[in-house]
Amino acid sequence: MFFYQGKTSDFTIKMKKRQDFWKELKKRGKIYALAPMAGVTDSAFRQICKSYGADVVYSEMASATALTFNPKETLDMLKFEKMERPYVVQLFGSKPEHFAVAAKLVAKKIKPDGIDINFGCPVKKVQKQHAGASLMSDLRLSKKVIEAVLENANLPVSVKMRSASGKIDAIKFLKNIGNLKVSAVMIHGRTMAQGHAGEADWKIIREARKHFRGVLLANGGITSAEDARAMLEKTGADGAGIARGALGRPWIFKNIKNKKLKIKNEDVFKIALKHSRLAYKLKGKRGVIEMRKHLCWYVSGMSNASELRRELVKVEKINKIKSILITDNKKILNPNI
Repeated sequence: MFFYQGKTSDFTIKMKKRQDFWKELKKRGKIYALAPMAGVTDSAFRQICKSYGADVVYSEMASATALTFNPKETLDMLKFEKMERPYVVQLFGSKPEHFAVAAKLVAKKIKPDGIDINFGCPVKKVQKQHAGASLMSDLRLSKKVIEAVLENANLPVSVKMRSASGKIDAIKFLKNIGNLKVSAVMIHGRTMAQGHAGEADWKIIREARKHFRGVLLANGGITSAEDARAMLEKTGADGAGIARGALGRPWIFKNIKNKKLKIKNEDVFKIALKHSRLAYKLKGKRGVIEMRKHLCWYVSGMSNASELRRELVKVEKINKIKSILITDNKKILNPNI
């Protein structure tokens, strides 16, 4: 794994001069980001999405508490390759003092292009820690968390939130942090209570534009280029955060950018195999095991998906993946998906 040191890179030198990569991205046009997903957006997947047009990628959620008391494993998870830049590390937790330590450590050891704070995760085990979307509902504490990160890392700071958490909606949240130098905000159009179900509220994201001058990204329910374009029209956002829409379909970023790719099933197999080899290179056998879920996403919607999934959930070696996807499917000629 390449552990970026950031001492002599031309990119790093430029970053020091311009300070905020978000502003640079906004100047180029709409921004399409691979949104953070726990257990999914590791380096291998980030690299695949980058190769298909993602403008910025996020790490998996990293615990500020873990980075404070037992950082090694989390720091290992956050390592990245140069080609992933701009790369943003996302932190979650609920204690400002932990965020202060974590931000300083990440800035020094990982040297990403930005740090993001999670105020949007609806998972119960995260809520029990008063973190994620639960923290969003606590205006006083959430502001202290952001301040702690801003004070301890000389990097652009962004936040990811929900349209609402309890009685606190995105507008109230943004008004509360209006005096802080937050570079970017990604708003998931669903409330904490909705989780990942139901209609996304694009109106509140459009309203948020009036209360935030930085980069505004919309997130939630974007599974196609048509979804992304409709969302941008309805919200007036500067771009989109793509999460589940990229699962098994990393080329969604190029499709959104009007570069419609004719992806046939045999092409999907080759992309999945490339992804698998990269995961193995970075993590060894563990990477292959972790690829099982990705492989199932890749074959979703195919006529023989059920048969393929039965085999793919058991794979332990790259050669077996190649056998299932390539060797055993040479005669498959399916239409574009």
